[in-house]
Amino acid sequence: MPAFTSQTEMAKEGIRHLGYPQYFGNLLVVFKILGSLALIIPQVPARIKEWAYAGFAFDFIFAFASHWAVDGLGGLTFFPLLVLAVLIVSYLSYHKLKAGTHS
Repeated sequence: MPAFTSQTEMAKEGIRHLGYPQYFGNLLVVFKILGSLALIIPQVPARIKEWAYAGFAFDFIFAFASHWAVDGLGGLTFFPLLVLAVLIVSYLSYHKLKAGTHS
C-alpha cells in the first residue's frame, strides 16, 4: 500500500526524480487513503465515490504523463495506465452493482 511505502527513500527519490516537491508526495498519500476509504466503505454516498474514481483517474493519467515527460516511453511509463485499466473495471463493476440494487 502506498501509504506505508511513501516515506521510504526510494519513494522520495521517485517524487524528486519527476520534479515534484516532497509535500506533493505526502498530499498524494493523504488523498489516496481518503479515496480508497471512500471506495471501500459502503455507506459513503455515490457522489463522493464518483469524485474518488475521478481523482484516481486523474492521478494515473498524470503519473503516465509525468513519467513520459521525464523518462520517455519505457516499460514503467505505461504502468499507471495498467492501473488505470483496473480502475476502469472497478468503476464499471461499481455501476453494474449499483444498477442491480435499484432493480
